[in-house]
Amino acid sequence: MTSTDPAADPAEHGHPAERARLLADPALTGPERRTALARLTDDWLAGLYRAAGAPARTALVAVGGYGRGELSPRSDLDVLLLHEGPLAEGLAERIWYPVWDSGVALDHAVRTPGEARKVAAEDLKAQLGLLDARHLAGDERLTADLRSAVLGDWRATAAERLPELHALVRARAERHGELSFLLEPDLKEARGGLRDLVALNAVAATWLADAPRDGLAEAARTLADVRDALHLTTGRATERLGLHDQDQVAERLGVLDADTLLRQVYRAARTVAYASDVTWRSVERVLAARSRPVRRASRFSFGSSRRAPVGPDAPERRPLAEGVVEQDGEAVLAQAARPAADPVLPLRAAAAAAQAGLTVGYATVRRLAAETGPLPVPWPDEAREQLVTLLGAGEACLPVWEALEAEGLISRMLPDWERVRCRPQRNAVHRWTVDRHLIETAVKAAAMTRRTARPDLLLVAALLHDLGKGWPGDHSEAGEVIVRDVAVRMGFDKPDTDTLALLVRHHLTLVDTATRRDPDDPATADLIAGIVGSQAHLELLHALTEADATATGPAAWSSWRASLVETLVGRTAARLAGDAPPPAAVDADPTADQERLAVEAARTGAPALALSAHAEPAEPGGGEPMGVELTLAIPDRPGLLGTVAGVLAVHRLTVRQAGLRELDPVGAGPVLLLSWTVAAAYGDLPDAARLRADLRRALDGSLDVARKLAERDAAAPRRRGISTPPPVVTVAPGTASRSATVLEVRAHDAPGLLHRIGRALDGAGVRVRTAHVSTLGAEAVDAFYLTSPDGRPLDRARAEEVAGAVRTALEAG
Repeated sequence: MTSTDPAADPAEHGHPAERARLLADPALTGPERRTALARLTDDWLAGLYRAAGAPARTALVAVGGYGRGELSPRSDLDVLLLHEGPLAEGLAERIWYPVWDSGVALDHAVRTPGEARKVAAEDLKAQLGLLDARHLAGDERLTADLRSAVLGDWRATAAERLPELHALVRARAERHGELSFLLEPDLKEARGGLRDLVALNAVAATWLADAPRDGLAEAARTLADVRDALHLTTGRATERLGLHDQDQVAERLGVLDADTLLRQVYRAARTVAYASDVTWRSVERVLAARSRPVRRASRFSFGSSRRAPVGPDAPERRPLAEGVVEQDGEAVLAQAARPAADPVLPLRAAAAAAQAGLTVGYATVRRLAAETGPLPVPWPDEAREQLVTLLGAGEACLPVWEALEAEGLISRMLPDWERVRCRPQRNAVHRWTVDRHLIETAVKAAAMTRRTARPDLLLVAALLHDLGKGWPGDHSEAGEVIVRDVAVRMGFDKPDTDTLALLVRHHLTLVDTATRRDPDDPATADLIAGIVGSQAHLELLHALTEADATATGPAAWSSWRASLVETLVGRTAARLAGDAPPPAAVDADPTADQERLAVEAARTGAPALALSAHAEPAEPGGGEPMGVELTLAIPDRPGLLGTVAGVLAVHRLTVRQAGLRELDPVGAGPVLLLSWTVAAAYGDLPDAARLRADLRRALDGSLDVARKLAERDAAAPRRRGISTPPPVVTVAPGTASRSATVLEVRAHDAPGLLHRIGRALDGAGVRVRTAHVSTLGAEAVDAFYLTSPDGRPLDRARAEEVAGAVRTALEAG
């Protein structure tokens, strides 16, 4: 067949030579080139369609990526020949053969509208391709009717098809991994890649949910531009950005080097992956709401400024922390929350969400980023505690961290984070970027918090140990300098800052020494002992070493390496134990107010109580009292510790720090002095008179504290939470104290924890002479000085029996 239309002749329009000239044109880049290539191809295929003598009631339709006009240099052409009546024999081949002859890959089909809809109903991928159908030539009505019908089918069956699509998305991520962490990523198939953008558009087409759009178009352009450059560099239709191609792709795009290229790709992929996470959570909520007959579902709107609905259809909101509630499976801000006046709120919301096994709602993170001011320098105590609580949640920390990072909150809190964010590690041992490795190390460390008396320092060191990789030189040496500055800004005191600096400087020392030095040589243990200086530092460094190695990848930690490090640590510990034991801590003399309360309690035989609000420095106009100083003097009696702790738990007070010691101010018998810092749930300070009355009732037996707590727990809604390491209860060596047996308890903090410990000790028939209780983030680290009723230390067998009783009580908790 001949034609006078130049578009009908591939040699005149759409010929490979014309295509080659277009791809070689340096003036065309990115979207301009893709658009021009799509138009050139449109004209070529339309000419082939006309030259083939296609009859009426037929149409040529672009579908899939070609339908979206996203035509990369080596993209396949997805084309559908649509018809209503019979087709002349050989018509389709007259269109397809010139395409095949040109060397362009073609995915083709010939169907009626009814057949196309039937295939779409049976094949999700075919339906997704038809959602992007675009008319090329022929009967426009056919194309328009098919588009409308397929879109209507898609919306009508969204409740069934979206879970199927989500399953495909998850399966693809399992096969291809996370684009933002791979050294040779698949730009199309990996999680956060171009396929996920297609899925997000398909979700939006249902009208049930839409992706957060900020930065998404720029991310899509970045990934498409890199794919174009990869196609032009390799001359192949590849989606994998191989190591050997990265320098050339970077040069073609005018990017500084391959590392800079990967960082751009990783940032784009994280934007897509986060948008995908947010979108699929929204889909799940909408579909769950549709399945509930009472609550009405409405179209989801991201970033909406509308107030939360009230009335019978309003979602249930359960308190998580001050200013934070759970709603629809996410942590969101309470209606009374004021981010502008509460700089700690982002960390408090993040910690509460992670500890509950939730993530922070998208609109909530957006509002926190927009309204919350910077943290004061140094940070308030609560900010450090909330950061440690967040990190201590382990795996549950990851989605929360990603949400904060997506909105820039992490870099705002830790400016040094930006230098390692999305930074690749060109080492086959490492499976993560630098920033993700840091948070993964903290996740691993969260499972090791029972191994050290300072879990807070372990978790913070895990988070910061590789910050030096953003600077020239040895990253351990650079990291030591950085962490000193960061620790001071976080408000750590000098001893803790020195400890963090030591851990960062020497986070590779144990494994390097264990694998390169003779462990039998006494000088090896002497070397490590000289570095760490104390058993506490050795415990921290050992845990950090293992967390760092296991977070790096399978090749970085093996049973052999673990055994070598364990041996070195054991010999170093023995070396440190040969030194003179440190002097026992001495309690400060009681203050005048404490003496007054002790005298009052001794004379009246009743509890004497003082409460005072304890506030941290805050930004002007903000800052609620963060805790309460509680001083209680009370005549000694059995079961006192558990009773008092139980009353505080009934009043929803969490013990953050506690000291307990014995005084005899008037020679009338021992009085126990409790100096405690307690945190008020949701900022509500306790009423001193009511607290004093409940203490008296509990002591005289008219208030059953255990039953009261059990009733409250039974009435509380069941809420999922994170799994935590089991409690560790140990008897300290006899050198810890000459006059008492020291019982050490390390456990996840929870309401009533100290009450359960106190009851277990009371049931064991021992006397608590002194107690030192501290809560570091979500971890409790407590020491109890115990004696028998006659005031003597416990023998070893008896002490282990008491430790077992406490352990059983906590595990049953």
